[in-house]
Amino acid sequence: MLRPLLRRLSKLLLWLIALSALLVLLFRWVPPPFTALMVERKIESWRSGQAIDLTRDWRPWRELPDDLKMAVIAAEDQKFAEHWGFDIGAIRAALNHNESGGSLRGASTLSQQVAKNLFLWSGRSWLRKGLEAWFTALIELLWPKQRILEVYLNSVEWADGIFGAEAAARHHFGTGAPYLSTRQSSLLAAVLPNPRQWGAGQPNSYVNNRAAWIRQQMRQLGGSQYLQRIVPNYPGWWPAWL
Repeated sequence: MLRPLLRRLSKLLLWLIALSALLVLLFRWVPPPFTALMVERKIESWRSGQAIDLTRDWRPWRELPDDLKMAVIAAEDQKFAEHWGFDIGAIRAALNHNESGGSLRGASTLSQQVAKNLFLWSGRSWLRKGLEAWFTALIELLWPKQRILEVYLNSVEWADGIFGAEAAARHHFGTGAPYLSTRQSSLLAAVLPNPRQWGAGQPNSYVNNRAAWIRQQMRQLGGSQYLQRIVPNYPGWWPAWL
Protein backbone atom coordinates (compact mmCIF):
# COMPACT_ATOMS: atom_id res chain seq x y z
CA MET A 1 0.00 0.00 0.00
CA LEU A 2 2.86 2.35 0.75
CA ARG A 3 4.69 1.97 -2.55
CA PRO A 4 1.75 2.98 -4.80
CA LEU A 5 1.15 5.97 -2.54
CA LEU A 6 4.80 7.02 -2.76
CA ARG A 7 4.73 6.64 -6.54
CA ARG A 8 1.65 8.85 -6.78
CA LEU A 9 3.19 11.47 -4.51
CA SER A 10 6.39 11.37 -6.56
CA LYS A 11 4.44 11.87 -9.78
CA LEU A 12 2.47 14.72 -8.23
CA LEU A 13 5.69 16.38 -7.08
CA LEU A 14 7.22 16.06 -10.55
CA TRP A 15 4.10 17.56 -12.13
CA LEU A 16 4.17 20.48 -9.68
CA ILE A 17 7.85 21.09 -10.42
CA ALA A 18 7.21 21.02 -14.17
CA LEU A 19 4.17 23.30 -13.93
CA SER A 20 6.00 25.83 -11.77
CA ALA A 21 8.89 25.93 -14.25
CA LEU A 22 6.50 26.37 -17.19
CA LEU A 23 4.65 29.16 -15.38
CA VAL A 24 7.87 31.04 -14.64
CA LEU A 25 8.99 30.56 -18.24
CA LEU A 26 5.64 31.90 -19.53
CA PHE A 27 6.02 35.06 -17.44
CA ARG A 28 9.42 35.59 -19.04
CA TRP A 29 7.45 37.10 -21.95
CA VAL A 30 3.82 37.49 -20.78
CA PRO A 31 2.99 40.17 -18.18
CA PRO A 32 1.51 38.43 -15.11
CA PRO A 33 -2.17 39.41 -15.00
CA PHE A 34 -2.11 39.58 -11.18
CA THR A 35 0.05 38.52 -8.25
CA ALA A 36 -0.47 36.35 -5.20
CA LEU A 37 -0.09 39.45 -3.02
CA MET A 38 -2.94 41.16 -4.88
CA VAL A 39 -5.15 38.14 -4.24
CA GLU A 40 -4.12 38.18 -0.58
CA ARG A 41 -5.00 41.86 -0.24
CA LYS A 42 -8.42 41.27 -1.81
CA ILE A 43 -9.16 38.37 0.55
CA GLU A 44 -8.09 40.51 3.51
CA SER A 45 -10.56 43.21 2.46
CA TRP A 46 -13.39 40.68 2.21
CA ARG A 47 -12.64 39.34 5.68
CA SER A 48 -12.42 42.79 7.24
CA GLY A 49 -15.51 44.06 5.44
CA GLN A 50 -13.55 47.05 4.12
CA ALA A 51 -13.75 47.14 0.34
CA ILE A 52 -10.53 47.82 -1.55
CA ASP A 53 -10.00 48.52 -5.24
CA LEU A 54 -6.78 47.10 -6.62
CA THR A 55 -5.04 49.35 -9.17
CA ARG A 56 -2.28 48.18 -11.48
CA ASP A 57 -1.29 49.23 -15.00
CA TRP A 58 1.61 47.51 -16.70
CA ARG A 59 4.47 49.62 -18.07
CA PRO A 60 7.10 47.89 -20.25
CA TRP A 61 10.80 48.27 -19.51
CA ARG A 62 11.41 51.07 -22.02
CA GLU A 63 8.71 53.24 -20.40
CA LEU A 64 10.00 52.89 -16.85
CA PRO A 65 12.41 55.72 -15.91
CA ASP A 66 16.04 54.89 -15.20
CA ASP A 67 15.85 56.93 -11.99
CA LEU A 68 13.14 54.66 -10.59
CA LYS A 69 15.05 51.53 -11.60
CA MET A 70 18.18 52.82 -9.90
CA ALA A 71 16.32 54.08 -6.82
CA VAL A 72 14.86 50.64 -6.18
CA ILE A 73 18.22 48.94 -6.69
CA ALA A 74 19.94 51.45 -4.39
CA ALA A 75 17.30 51.02 -1.70
CA GLU A 76 16.60 47.30 -1.85
CA ASP A 77 19.41 45.35 -3.54
CA GLN A 78 22.70 47.05 -4.40
CA LYS A 79 24.27 43.74 -5.46
CA PHE A 80 21.43 42.99 -7.88
CA ALA A 81 23.72 42.77 -10.93
CA GLU A 82 26.16 40.46 -9.16
CA HIS A 83 24.20 37.78 -7.32
CA TRP A 84 22.14 34.86 -8.60
CA GLY A 85 19.11 35.48 -6.46
CA PHE A 86 20.58 35.35 -2.95
CA ASP A 87 22.85 37.85 -1.22
CA ILE A 88 24.74 35.56 1.15
CA GLY A 89 26.56 38.41 2.89
CA ALA A 90 23.30 40.24 3.60
CA ILE A 91 21.68 37.03 4.86
CA ARG A 92 24.53 36.45 7.33
CA ALA A 93 24.39 40.05 8.51
CA ALA A 94 20.61 39.83 9.01
CA LEU A 95 20.93 36.57 10.97
CA ASN A 96 23.57 38.08 13.26
CA HIS A 97 21.44 41.19 13.76
CA ASN A 98 18.29 39.20 14.53
CA GLU A 99 20.11 36.91 16.98
CA SER A 100 21.29 39.97 18.93
CA GLY A 101 17.67 41.00 19.54
CA GLY A 102 15.75 44.08 18.51
CA SER A 103 13.73 44.53 15.36
CA LEU A 104 13.88 41.83 12.72
CA ARG A 105 15.91 42.66 9.64
CA GLY A 106 15.29 41.06 6.26
CA ALA A 107 17.80 40.30 3.52
CA SER A 108 15.58 39.58 0.53
CA THR A 109 16.92 40.42 -2.90
CA LEU A 110 14.72 41.86 -5.63
CA SER A 111 14.55 38.36 -7.14
CA GLN A 112 13.28 36.90 -3.86
CA GLN A 113 10.72 39.66 -3.52
CA VAL A 114 9.43 38.97 -7.04
CA ALA A 115 9.16 35.25 -6.23
CA LYS A 116 7.26 35.96 -3.01
CA ASN A 117 4.93 38.65 -4.34
CA LEU A 118 4.14 36.88 -7.59
CA PHE A 119 3.64 33.29 -6.44
CA LEU A 120 3.41 32.98 -2.64
CA TRP A 121 1.64 34.10 0.49
CA SER A 122 2.94 36.31 3.29
CA GLY A 123 4.47 34.75 6.38
CA ARG A 124 7.69 33.40 7.79
CA SER A 125 7.15 29.63 7.72
CA TRP A 126 9.90 27.27 6.55
CA LEU A 127 7.56 25.96 3.84
CA ARG A 128 7.10 29.41 2.36
CA LYS A 129 10.82 30.14 2.60
CA GLY A 130 11.57 26.86 0.82
CA LEU A 131 9.13 27.64 -1.98
CA GLU A 132 10.51 31.17 -2.20
CA ALA A 133 14.01 29.75 -2.71
CA TRP A 134 12.71 27.42 -5.43
CA PHE A 135 10.90 30.14 -7.36
CA THR A 136 13.84 32.52 -6.91
CA ALA A 137 16.17 29.94 -8.45
CA LEU A 138 13.77 29.42 -11.37
CA ILE A 139 13.42 33.15 -11.96
CA GLU A 140 17.17 33.70 -11.95
CA LEU A 141 17.66 30.74 -14.29
CA LEU A 142 14.93 31.57 -16.80
CA TRP A 143 14.72 35.37 -16.74
CA PRO A 144 17.36 38.01 -17.48
CA LYS A 145 17.94 40.61 -14.76
CA GLN A 146 16.14 43.17 -16.89
CA ARG A 147 12.93 41.13 -16.76
CA ILE A 148 13.22 40.59 -13.01
CA LEU A 149 13.41 44.33 -12.39
CA GLU A 150 10.63 45.02 -14.91
CA VAL A 151 8.25 42.60 -13.18
CA TYR A 152 9.24 43.92 -9.77
CA LEU A 153 8.47 47.52 -10.70
CA ASN A 154 5.11 46.48 -12.14
CA SER A 155 4.12 44.31 -9.18
CA VAL A 156 5.42 45.82 -5.94
CA GLU A 157 2.88 47.34 -3.55
CA TRP A 158 3.19 51.12 -3.05
CA ALA A 159 0.06 51.80 -0.95
CA ASP A 160 -3.16 50.00 -0.04
CA GLY A 161 -4.40 48.53 -3.32
CA ILE A 162 -1.75 50.38 -5.36
CA PHE A 163 0.50 48.00 -7.29
CA GLY A 164 3.22 48.82 -9.78
CA ALA A 165 5.02 51.99 -10.79
CA GLU A 166 2.30 53.47 -12.99
CA ALA A 167 -0.42 53.23 -10.35
CA ALA A 168 2.00 54.49 -7.69
CA ALA A 169 3.08 57.51 -9.75
CA ARG A 170 -0.53 58.52 -10.37
CA HIS A 171 -1.62 57.86 -6.79
CA HIS A 172 1.22 59.71 -5.06
CA PHE A 173 2.22 62.38 -7.60
CA GLY A 174 -0.57 62.67 -10.18
CA THR A 175 1.69 61.80 -13.10
CA GLY A 176 2.61 58.80 -15.22
CA ALA A 177 5.54 56.58 -14.34
CA PRO A 178 7.68 57.74 -17.33
CA TYR A 179 7.58 61.32 -16.01
CA LEU A 180 8.76 60.67 -12.45
CA SER A 181 11.58 62.95 -11.33
CA THR A 182 14.70 61.75 -9.52
CA ARG A 183 13.30 62.94 -6.19
CA GLN A 184 9.92 61.33 -6.75
CA SER A 185 11.61 58.06 -7.73
CA SER A 186 13.71 58.11 -4.58
CA LEU A 187 10.63 58.81 -2.44
CA LEU A 188 8.84 55.81 -3.93
CA ALA A 189 11.85 53.63 -3.19
CA ALA A 190 12.13 55.07 0.32
CA VAL A 191 8.68 53.83 1.40
CA LEU A 192 9.12 50.26 0.16
CA PRO A 193 9.94 48.80 3.60
CA ASN A 194 6.48 49.89 4.78
CA PRO A 195 4.39 51.21 1.86
CA ARG A 196 1.06 50.82 3.63
CA GLN A 197 2.12 53.13 6.47
CA TRP A 198 4.42 55.66 4.77
CA GLY A 199 3.37 57.97 1.95
CA ALA A 200 5.69 58.94 -0.89
CA GLY A 201 3.46 61.87 -1.82
CA GLN A 202 3.39 63.25 1.73
CA PRO A 203 6.67 62.02 3.20
CA ASN A 204 7.59 62.40 6.86
CA SER A 205 11.09 63.40 7.92
CA TYR A 206 12.30 59.79 8.02
CA VAL A 207 11.14 59.11 4.46
CA ASN A 208 12.70 62.37 3.23
CA ASN A 209 16.02 61.51 4.86
CA ARG A 210 15.93 57.98 3.50
CA ALA A 211 15.14 59.32 0.01
CA ALA A 212 18.15 61.65 0.21
CA TRP A 213 20.34 58.69 1.19
CA ILE A 214 18.96 56.69 -1.75
CA ARG A 215 19.82 59.49 -4.20
CA GLN A 216 23.36 59.51 -2.82
CA GLN A 217 23.60 55.74 -3.28
CA MET A 218 22.28 56.04 -6.84
CA ARG A 219 25.15 58.37 -7.69
CA GLN A 220 27.72 56.14 -6.00
CA LEU A 221 26.47 53.13 -7.98
CA GLY A 222 27.05 55.07 -11.21
CA GLY A 223 23.53 56.18 -12.01
CA SER A 224 21.94 54.81 -15.17
CA GLN A 225 25.31 53.40 -16.31
CA TYR A 226 24.79 50.67 -13.71
CA LEU A 227 21.86 49.41 -15.77
CA GLN A 228 24.23 48.45 -18.58
CA ARG A 229 25.35 45.59 -16.35
CA ILE A 230 21.91 43.99 -16.39
CA VAL A 231 20.66 44.70 -19.95
CA PRO A 232 21.00 42.09 -21.23
CA ASN A 233 22.32 39.67 -18.66
CA TYR A 234 21.54 36.21 -20.01
CA PRO A 235 23.32 33.06 -18.78
CA GLY A 236 26.07 32.01 -21.16
CA TRP A 237 24.09 29.05 -22.51
CA TRP A 238 20.88 31.04 -23.11
CA PRO A 239 20.17 31.64 -26.84
CA ALA A 240 20.56 35.35 -27.60
CA TRP A 241 17.40 35.45 -29.71
CA LEU A 242 15.31 34.64 -26.62
